[in-house]
Amino acid sequence: MRYTLLLHYPEATEEELGAEAIANGMRAFASYAEALEKARVLVSAEVLQPSVNTTTLHSTDGHLHIQDGPLADTKEQLAGTVVIDVPDLDAAIEWARQAPSLAWGAVEIRPGAIHTVAGVWQPST
Repeated sequence: MRYTLLLHYPEATEEELGAEAIANGMRAFASYAEALEKARVLVSAEVLQPSVNTTTLHSTDGHLHIQDGPLADTKEQLAGTVVIDVPDLDAAIEWARQAPSLAWGAVEIRPGAIHTVAGVWQPST
């Protein structure tokens, strides 16, 4: 079953983080990605640009509204995603537990629905 690990954590500039913290984070994520690949569970992974680069769309009474920036002004933002294909939620929890970003934020696990049958979303298998 496919699960998406949504990595939420506080955004910080390169200056705020510092070169050493960035290098350590990059090494930690490279190691995590290597472990996911070695276990043959990694489907995809993506680091997202800062939320200031977001464009959010919503519709009110049929009128499209386009907003620069994220939908919500929060301290933590969605910073990246990892899609894994594992047997069950317990396995997804184990991989999420190993995500380096758990040390400074939350990891949300969401089951994937990758196709529709007669307009109804079906879970991945």
